[in-house]
Amino acid sequence: MLFSDRADAGHRLAEALRPLAGSDPVVLGLPRGGVPVAFWVAQELDAPLDVIVVRKLGVPHHPELGFGAIGEGGVRVISEDILRRSGASSADLASVERAETAELLRRARAFRGDRPRIRFDGRRVIIVDDGIATGATARAACEVARAQGAARVVLAVPVAPPDAAERLRGQVDELVCLSTPLRFSAVGEWYRDFGQTPDEEVVALLARAAERASAQTAVEVGVEAGGVVLPGEFTPAGHARALVVFAHGSGSSRHSPRNRSVAAALHRAGLGTLLFDLLTPAEEAVRANVFDIGTLAERLVDATCWLRRRESLPIGLFGASTGAAAALRAAAAVGAERGTGIGAVVSRGGRPDLAEPSLGDVRSPTLLVVGGRDTRVLELNRQAQAQLRCENRLDVVAGATHLFEEPGALDEVAELAREWFVTHLADRPGRPGDRRGEGSSRIA
Repeated sequence: MLFSDRADAGHRLAEALRPLAGSDPVVLGLPRGGVPVAFWVAQELDAPLDVIVVRKLGVPHHPELGFGAIGEGGVRVISEDILRRSGASSADLASVERAETAELLRRARAFRGDRPRIRFDGRRVIIVDDGIATGATARAACEVARAQGAARVVLAVPVAPPDAAERLRGQVDELVCLSTPLRFSAVGEWYRDFGQTPDEEVVALLARAAERASAQTAVEVGVEAGGVVLPGEFTPAGHARALVVFAHGSGSSRHSPRNRSVAAALHRAGLGTLLFDLLTPAEEAVRANVFDIGTLAERLVDATCWLRRRESLPIGLFGASTGAAAALRAAAAVGAERGTGIGAVVSRGGRPDLAEPSLGDVRSPTLLVVGGRDTRVLELNRQAQAQLRCENRLDVVAGATHLFEEPGALDEVAELAREWFVTHLADRPGRPGDRRGEGSSRIA
């Protein structure tokens, strides 16, 4: 089987993978050449696309021999047997891992920019490359994906030598390979056009996929709250069957890039979102209104009622800065009863102290996320946490300041929020209803 180019390979591979379209998969391309193939697979399966960045850990002085692999999120897959036989010192091994970790982070930032990594805990993952030679990189990617939480791993490639395909078949849940020619010397011989894929092409394809996913679901709405109609953006819930309403902080709006980044991570977890302006432009012009927590909380209560008339699903609140205080007061006002109350609250760099009269009445499970270098707000959150009587947790993102502008800090916030909302809101049969984490704190 001869392919015209990577796009042609992607279209043909998508046809073979079409039975998986209904399983809500995530498609991951191996950079660089695997991404143009994966792009068309994701398009035709209507699935989210991301890169899976892995780095092989080579034995010192014998780098072709891998003693393991690393992936994003601190994932390590190590072969203890090769480690023992290598005879390398701990210092040399640590040096290799430090260098490869730095390169992994550099490549991930270069490809993805400021978009958070797509999380796929508990989901089917389709890992795509433009072909397999030895299979070492593909195998490492599959192991890393499983360690990152994938429920099932499918490896999909246009072409591979028969022996490599057979080895990999036993190491994944499913292998989809269109061609396994007996006379195989290189992947490129099975393409008419097998030119190099530059980093810029990978970046552009990932951006196109992200824009398409966002444009498909977001709807402009008018939220009826406080006797006025406020502009908003509503994204319906996916497989998680739950919704999160965002309350932005002072000086911000529904267009906040930080909140939109967190919302994008929630969408990938199957959660719907509502981002809306809490005040009209005329109201925002009066500075005191921005700190009128009572009015902001009433608007949030009205917004959740408006949303329930559209969607009968569990609702959570995500608040930033003063918006977090409004979220907590709103949660205290409506309770936490399933179907009518607020199922969970997450505060990002919030000011829960401004909701102090209501903190003891909050019954919704509450997560407080604060930057480790945001010392004043961290102390205010610790004081507020002591007054909460609901299930709660305080997570400190090490090295982060108030706006979480440091590399990876906002990704950490998004992951913490995703985990909290999925645990407390998502419609997952058999989900345990325990209250672990009550009154706890941790460094993230």
